[in-house]
Amino acid sequence: MSLLMASVLATVPISALNLPEQSVILSDNPLQQSTQDNLSQVVSPAEITPPEFVQPDITTSSAIKNKYENILRKSKEKIQFISYPKLPKLKDTQPVTEVVQNQESTEEFSQSPHPPDSDNQMSQVTSVSQLQDVQPSDWAFGALQSLVERYGCIAGYADGTYLGNRSISRYEFAAGLNACLEKINDAIANNKINTVNNEDLILLQRLQGEFKAELQQLQQRVEAVETRTNELKGNQFSTTTRLFGQAIFSVQGTNSPDVDLFPRDGVPERQGKTNLTFTSSAQLTLATSFTGRDLLLTGLSAGNLGSTASLLSTNMGRLGFELNTDNNLVVSDLSYRFLASDNLGIVVGTAGVNPINTFRGISPLEGSSDGAISLFGQRNPILSIGNGNGGIGFDWQISDRISLQGVYSAEIPSFPGDINQGGLFGGRYTAGAQLSLAPTNNIDVGIHYLYSHSPDGLLGGGIGDSQLISPFADPTAFNTQAIGATVAWRINPNLQLGGWGGFTSSKPSNLSGSVETTNWMVFAAFPNLFRPGNLGGVLVGQPPKITSSTLPDGFNFPNFSDGGTAGGRSDTSIHVEVFYRAQLSDNIALTPGLFVIFNPDHNAANDALIVGTLRASFRF
Repeated sequence: MSLLMASVLATVPISALNLPEQSVILSDNPLQQSTQDNLSQVVSPAEITPPEFVQPDITTSSAIKNKYENILRKSKEKIQFISYPKLPKLKDTQPVTEVVQNQESTEEFSQSPHPPDSDNQMSQVTSVSQLQDVQPSDWAFGALQSLVERYGCIAGYADGTYLGNRSISRYEFAAGLNACLEKINDAIANNKINTVNNEDLILLQRLQGEFKAELQQLQQRVEAVETRTNELKGNQFSTTTRLFGQAIFSVQGTNSPDVDLFPRDGVPERQGKTNLTFTSSAQLTLATSFTGRDLLLTGLSAGNLGSTASLLSTNMGRLGFELNTDNNLVVSDLSYRFLASDNLGIVVGTAGVNPINTFRGISPLEGSSDGAISLFGQRNPILSIGNGNGGIGFDWQISDRISLQGVYSAEIPSFPGDINQGGLFGGRYTAGAQLSLAPTNNIDVGIHYLYSHSPDGLLGGGIGDSQLISPFADPTAFNTQAIGATVAWRINPNLQLGGWGGFTSSKPSNLSGSVETTNWMVFAAFPNLFRPGNLGGVLVGQPPKITSSTLPDGFNFPNFSDGGTAGGRSDTSIHVEVFYRAQLSDNIALTPGLFVIFNPDHNAANDALIVGTLRASFRF
């Protein structure tokens, strides 16, 4: 059973869209975004939202901490010595811990190729490769073999034998010699001198002299390993917590399109203008497990990449890795995930709990640091409805190919004032479910349903037609039902095709009529393009569009500048995007990308909007 997964390192607040003439009003509340890592495979039971990099089982010690302890353990498994209490040693014998380094693990003790460091004891130990093996024809080989047979001082390998007819390393031989010395010391200390004849004592002294250097080196190696292990134990970050992080540096800019802000006569009134900018963001996540079947996520974020929506008079040019906190550190995730049973996982938290973080991801192009560059290209936008932040969710693995996720999320769960503005069951909130299916080994399907309450007529999706009512009308509450689906088809390891579609129907609380929107996207993903680990993507779609609005006159948004009469958008925006992620190393990726919006804001009078960016991602 894998640990519960967390969508981390990708929380992205959505900045406010404040138009000079307030023709379009969008929510200024943050939207928590997250990304999934293994989006195209059937995941293990109760795995809540695959993250950008898979969380390991953090209840066990780290690999670095256990490196030398594993070496000692493997050595002891090879040769099991008969243990005895600490006793006086024969003259000139060297105290050696009962550890044997066999030929399979000698390279782990080998000297580093770097110059010796006075603080690194291992750098002062001679490499095994510099020592000649002991052959069966050597006198020492036969001498020790005879001692083993007479005194039974070595229990032997797993097959019950020792030495045999093969050559052994001098360190392996020295460990066996030391075991015999300990055995004979025990005989002397217990007044069993008659069991050791003079010939054997002479033979032992000769062997000690011949292998004195190896016995000393063996002791030094053991002491160095113990010192390093103690150092790692003393300086480790935590036995239960792992730290993950990412930093994004990006350069982005747009063209300066003419904009028809008031679509009455088809004549543009203004020009969108943005500067070429260089921005950055950083995100840290602490993943803590207390039992091995739970995960506490604490996410911290800071950044200075805000939305250009107010400058361009449209939110269709937004980037998928926007994060604007004015470089102030904010808590982007504070959630606890645990297994209620072997196939049911629960998540609860005051931050980072929403459909995006709870539902299993389907699209292989999702990811703020390594996926599509646009916000629309990240996922089906109905999953962003409600700006959910805190709440509770579950992931139920029904069978190998079927799972069900559910979530209830409030936008401002901590607000204790007006129930129309916040609280766990006030303000903007969302409840939803996703049925995740894997009908075949190379097809993944997600079927989404969400119900959302909005106190001000804003869906909170942050892209496309997110506003339901004319800006000249009094705000009113809406209840929205949304359905959609996302599909991904892995044709082969280097090509995946897929897409999504979404539909929303919103009804006002105090008015007649309704507002309906649609959106769709098709995409092609090219994993390992030109080089293993790289990713190319091509996306074509329609951002959310109001197709029907039957509110009373004066309240409809599509014709807000012409009396607010009923009707849907007459034109359609088309989003075309290409990007290529070059994986320079395991931790560094560089992604150039470009997308074009034809008929921005679903208005054919607007010039095409062109957005280009170069994104550099650093993950650790």
